[in-house]
Amino acid sequence: METITSPTRVGAASAAPTRGTRHTCRHVSKERGDRRFALLLMAPAALFLAAFVLWPLIRFVYDSFFEISPFAGAPREFVGFANYVTAFASEAFQSASIRTIVYTVFVVGAEFVLGLAVALLFTALGQRSAVFRTAFMYPLMIAPVVAGLLWRFLLIDNFGIVNQLLYEAHLLSSPDQIHWLSDPNIALFSVAIPDIWLTTSFITLVLFAGLQNIPGDVIEAARIDGARYPRILFSIIIPLLRPVIAVALIIRGIDAARAFDIILIQTDGGPQGSTTTLSLLIYRTMTRFGDPGLASAMGTVYLIVMLAVAITAIMLIWRPGSSTR
Repeated sequence: METITSPTRVGAASAAPTRGTRHTCRHVSKERGDRRFALLLMAPAALFLAAFVLWPLIRFVYDSFFEISPFAGAPREFVGFANYVTAFASEAFQSASIRTIVYTVFVVGAEFVLGLAVALLFTALGQRSAVFRTAFMYPLMIAPVVAGLLWRFLLIDNFGIVNQLLYEAHLLSSPDQIHWLSDPNIALFSVAIPDIWLTTSFITLVLFAGLQNIPGDVIEAARIDGARYPRILFSIIIPLLRPVIAVALIIRGIDAARAFDIILIQTDGGPQGSTTTLSLLIYRTMTRFGDPGLASAMGTVYLIVMLAVAITAIMLIWRPGSSTR
């Protein structure tokens, strides 16, 4: 039996894929337009970073393979990895590297402990901590140079306010008993005090924001099960804060490792070079000793180490893709 097909139905059936194809084409065109618009918006920032970050960085690494005269227009000589060999063999570079590590670990460790404690306190207070949070953020508004000058006068040996207060509290036998900035054994830790005072607020702010995203029912369930606060802190709160902690420690670790102005203002690398970190050593090698090639080699090694530390911190602390349970 022959089947008769209506022309109208055939036309409608043939027109349906056409409308679907047009809809798909419009969707693809819209996506392409959005991508072009996004690239257009990112172009100025990309050009800025390429001109003022990428290109100077390439030249910086490139200069590390040359012996460069500090005089303008003087010839440069390609020496390969000789600058790197000189840097690694230098006792000053080795000592400055150790001091930078000690300084960074001390500063970041103290800031993390204090910042986490204050963030937990603010979380426990809730809305009542609004005024205290505002006051606690004030040090972030102070320039590092100003903070360095302020703490230099506070810690000065003979008439510093810190020693005077300790003396009046009968903790010291004389106002000049502790030589904060002139004793090579404690000077490195003394110059770290302004850095800790300045940026503990940043760690607190980041951790406090992370604590707001922890589900309250998880902590409440742990309390109902009989878990005490130390167990809740180390088994629930800190694991859930792992990505936030990674970001905070990486940012502050890199920032503390390149500390320059605070140390320069307080001790200028003294006494006896006990506060000379890598940043100060690279600066002196470049300007005071007039060796841009060696300074570039030191800076390149420093950059590579910082990248390695950042990647290691991400893998150990953040653990991308792993479960936080």
